[in-house]
Amino acid sequence: MPPSARPLASYAPIGDGRTVALIGLDGRIDWLPLPGLTDLPVFARLLDEQTGGCVELQPTGKFRTERRYVPETNVLETTFLTDAGTVRVTDALVSGVAGRLPWAELARRIDGVEGEVAMHWRVQPGSSLQTAAPWVERTEHADIIRSGATALVVVGFAHGPIAAASESSVGPEQEGSFTTSQGSRHLIALAATHGEPLHIPDAHNVDLGIDRTVQHWQHWSSVFSYDGPWRSHVQRNALALKLLIHSPSGAIAAAATTSLPENPRGGKNWDYRFAWVRDLAYTAHALVRFGLREETHAALSWLLRTIREHGSDLHVMYALDGSRVPEPHEYDVSGWRGIGPVVTGNPAGSQLQLGVYGDLVAICRTYVDAGNVLDVETSRLLASIADRTCDVWRNPDSGMWELPEERHYTSSKMGCWKALEDAIALAESGAIPGSAERWRAERDRIRAWIDAHCWSESRGAYVFFAGSDQLDASVLLHAPSGFDRGERMASTIDALSAELGAGALMYRYSGVADEEKTFVACAFWRVEALACVGRHDEALALMETLIEHANDVGIYAEMIDADDGAAWGNTPQALSHLAFLTAAMTIREVVPADELGDR
Repeated sequence: MPPSARPLASYAPIGDGRTVALIGLDGRIDWLPLPGLTDLPVFARLLDEQTGGCVELQPTGKFRTERRYVPETNVLETTFLTDAGTVRVTDALVSGVAGRLPWAELARRIDGVEGEVAMHWRVQPGSSLQTAAPWVERTEHADIIRSGATALVVVGFAHGPIAAASESSVGPEQEGSFTTSQGSRHLIALAATHGEPLHIPDAHNVDLGIDRTVQHWQHWSSVFSYDGPWRSHVQRNALALKLLIHSPSGAIAAAATTSLPENPRGGKNWDYRFAWVRDLAYTAHALVRFGLREETHAALSWLLRTIREHGSDLHVMYALDGSRVPEPHEYDVSGWRGIGPVVTGNPAGSQLQLGVYGDLVAICRTYVDAGNVLDVETSRLLASIADRTCDVWRNPDSGMWELPEERHYTSSKMGCWKALEDAIALAESGAIPGSAERWRAERDRIRAWIDAHCWSESRGAYVFFAGSDQLDASVLLHAPSGFDRGERMASTIDALSAELGAGALMYRYSGVADEEKTFVACAFWRVEALACVGRHDEALALMETLIEHANDVGIYAEMIDADDGAAWGNTPQALSHLAFLTAAMTIREVVPADELGDR
């Protein structure tokens, strides 16, 4: 099968807190930015079939595969079964003794299980989306592959490397062959830096590093606190989300990829390797509920520091290093399945989205409610955000879906209501200064305005935007927010299910089915909203169905084709996994134990 035609669900991610690799069912890595997630990808065959580059490792003859993550880790095990024997490959982005390594280190351990299996490997760096031509520098220590400012070295043991790098139509590549036997061990590793000296690791130390990485992930999982329905699935979703937490800063990437299309016609090909305030708010809420202190504090501290560095205006998203998100730049490569464009950057960074005010205040309230204390500057910032919400909530904005038309989107107004609701609670607890009386009065005005302008008697639903008869699944977020858990929200769920539902799946808003696939997060938002309005049986049934829509190792992309179940959009997607987690936790909180059964 041509690389660009490979189903997105066939990829399994691994990561080290700074980058993510996507590994196919056949053991080939078609996506790996080095050393950081937002760097131009040296291995990007996922998007560029001709010159994208890849890392191959597989038997030379026919095989079938089985795979799983090592329990409670993001270390992947792929078992190749052939007529001649069986071999197991363990893939990890290796961590160091004290945590994340200062360079990127991909390790591929090959263990012979039974029989003898001839294996072949190849490391073929690509053109970094047609921006660099890889070349080899021969040094006294090793052959170094350079691509722009990125330097790579391949090491290993018992891996049968060909003596010198060869040339392909793309550029230099390194390859080798070996044969496994029962009990044999072989290793191939790749180390990379960008704009700095390159450490050449000892292959046997890398092998030990795989075990250390397994132990680090399992220790993290042991701290993870969840005792409730679908525990194993909750843990896997939390581990998938952990892959997107940028350890150098604490920021949380919305996804690990760019430019994976939302429909076969292209156009909606976005770069999601940035941190959305919205996603960070949902993540922080989930992390607190899991008892994960370090990630919660790091994410909140990063966000507040970043906001202060960029002045008083609150932006929709920021780069993982805290800088502003660049405008889109297109690259002359084919794209996944030939569906372009391939881009970096994102055009929504400068939009007005009123919902982010609610997201920011919600993060801080969650943090305080967990027993923490805000600093003086943050307290003043939140008071000013609440005051600004009072001033601007009547304005149109681009809405949660970052649309070009500015309108009075219902979910944006509900987000402003949530901002003031949480600000009032923080002020009354003494956590922030400001006028709770003013915020309470304006909060009530927002509710009255929504009731008057955003509710449709004919539709029996909260509508997409004031005065319309269209629908928007993002209003479902405001059942758990507390805005409405009554009859109107229950009726809205029914209207959304009738118009936007596709079995257990759901589209984002009216008319969008002509432009894209169903949005995974929306399906879980419906589950959570159903639980909040007391329709527990429906919530549980939908949850069970949606679990089956993950790929074979529990990963969700951004979207799912309602017709064939195929994954679309960027992957893994933080919002998809977050929506699963919050749905599971809300069900645990509101559904009586006797209704949960043995889930």
